Amino acid sequence: MAEDESPLIKALPPESDYITYLTIVEYNLNPENLPVLHKVLQDETMTTNIGWDLVHLLVPFLPESEQCLEDIARLGNPREVILKVTESLRLIEYDLPDDESLDEPSQTLAGALDSRVRAESSTYPTKTASTADGEKRPGSSQMVELSPPLPLAVSQFLALLSMLAILHPRIKTKYPSRFLSTTLQAILASFSNSGMHREEMLLAIVKTVKTITGIRRPLLPTRRSSGMMSAVRSISNQHAADPEGNTGDHTSPEEEATKAKLLQSFVTHITEEYLLNLPPHAEDVPDLSKKFAERFQHEEKLSRRTDAIGQIVMLARDLELTDDALLAAAVAVEKLPPVGDQDEAEPPASADEIPLSRVGAVLLYTAMQASAILYDTSSKSTSTAASDGEFTIFPDHQSLLKHCLSSPAHGNGTLGTEPEALLDAILALGLICLGRDSMGEPASDEQFNEYLQVTALLSSNSPSPNLRGHAHYLTTTVLRSQPDDDARLSFVRDTLEHCPFENLKVSAVGWIKGETIEANPPASTPGHLHQAPESEAKSVFATPFALESLAPYLFPSLHVDLISAPAAEAWQIFQLNLSFYLTSLNFLYLLLCAKHLHHSLSVADLWKNNDVAGSFLQPLRDAAKRFGTALDDGGELTDERTPGVIAELMLLDETIERVTRAVRFLNET
Repeated sequence: MAEDESPLIKALPPESDYITYLTIVEYNLNPENLPVLHKVLQDETMTTNIGWDLVHLLVPFLPESEQCLEDIARLGNPREVILKVTESLRLIEYDLPDDESLDEPSQTLAGALDSRVRAESSTYPTKTASTADGEKRPGSSQMVELSPPLPLAVSQFLALLSMLAILHPRIKTKYPSRFLSTTLQAILASFSNSGMHREEMLLAIVKTVKTITGIRRPLLPTRRSSGMMSAVRSISNQHAADPEGNTGDHTSPEEEATKAKLLQSFVTHITEEYLLNLPPHAEDVPDLSKKFAERFQHEEKLSRRTDAIGQIVMLARDLELTDDALLAAAVAVEKLPPVGDQDEAEPPASADEIPLSRVGAVLLYTAMQASAILYDTSSKSTSTAASDGEFTIFPDHQSLLKHCLSSPAHGNGTLGTEPEALLDAILALGLICLGRDSMGEPASDEQFNEYLQVTALLSSNSPSPNLRGHAHYLTTTVLRSQPDDDARLSFVRDTLEHCPFENLKVSAVGWIKGETIEANPPASTPGHLHQAPESEAKSVFATPFALESLAPYLFPSLHVDLISAPAAEAWQIFQLNLSFYLTSLNFLYLLLCAKHLHHSLSVADLWKNNDVAGSFLQPLRDAAKRFGTALDDGGELTDERTPGVIAELMLLDETIERVTRAVRFLNET
């Protein structure tokens, strides 16, 4: 059909009024007519009158309708169009991610920082032109495979954000925060409903915010040709004036402060939404060393995450979001909206009414600190963590643990069940403190113990073995930093006596074992020349008192639990505590074999006074025999029999026999 014969041309006013013409467009709109409509929309008067009602009609035709939507953003009434754009954002229907997109490994900040703290070898790797398997990367002589087209919902999100980037600078009003508040809420709501291509969406969000605010820093280049730059859309500079605006209107300092706080709050909420909803991973990385940093450099799915967070960090710095503000938000009491509130809140009356996201603040602050360490760049944040010094374990990190964990709003209220991203950020900050030797001073032994109790529980309860390991390392290192021997002994005793978690009791045995070895080096045995200086106080771990006070918990009486109890009940107790039993037996073996400990620690008295042989060792031996019989065919526990169970019983038998043979060393000293 010739263009002159198109109904969109023939019905142009004055042949019809604007309402009638809009109806004609709606009934005749199709991909073939979009070039014609694009020409029609170059008429500013026409677009001002009908443009805002065309937004919801054109969105389903993306990406072909992108030019028409840009025309509406440039020439339509910005106040009316912006309402339609935000409404359309909320109505986008996203597809759920497929199973394949969930099958991704996950890097954690704590993991990367833990490797950096333990061994200064985890540096940001240099770029290479190919992967380990020889696949050529963009920039090589081979052809580059183009990224597949984005889903319609994602294209809609990107196009609507491009419109917002045009519309907001066009609005001339004394109170731009009212429009900005509506826009940011709609973007966040739409982004929260999405499940795929979130990195492209984040890039578009960053560009939109920079355009609205006038920030001129260019977007950071992505380190791989991942298709993310396709989210950056160029826009025309030919924009119509705001027909309802007054060029003489000037915003007040209070209004500027409200705008700034809205944007800062938005960045923290976007950070929370993105990081707390990363797809679950199929494997838990056990030791995140340099090779895993390289995976994030070379694997597209993973490098895109790093690029996305890098863009958010730079945007936060451009918006002058300071460390002070983030940390203050992290420990603030969050005000939850009243029940029954609508999705869209009323615009704030002042900057003071706009809270930052508490979780988002923690995540963003951690990302800022970690980027300076992992990528060897100096922190560009506006201020330090506190006006009088750096971020320290006590009191700063301890305060974060207290305010950010065990919240019913995140997890089920049980410590360690919070989202992995939040736990990762909290642990990463602790590792940063260790790397900087920023321990600080606990206000009291109670504060010290409270801190260790939280990190120790994280090492027990977190579903991620990776995060459990980092929490254990943090707990052990902070515990060893306490110069007061009695305080360290008290925490170990409290853990052994009261902690219900077997894996934490295993850790406690490891702590006392380490203290014992360090306080009693072989060179200090009688007959050697090396002696501690008289002015140096003797460690409590170099005296019999420490082990004697812990003996009832290290080598408990087990007859009632494992012998007197019914087989099924005894078996359950045995299974829950087997690792603890084996760890205690191994520590006992060390005490028996290390002859230089026998005199200084009164190991013979420890053995006799606590009836270790009769109350601890023999019940374990009898229980192993009892369960072995019960697991045989026809026994009470036949259904529990597996190769792994049999191997565990064999290991217990072997360990008991090693300890029994080592008892003879007590008679040789």
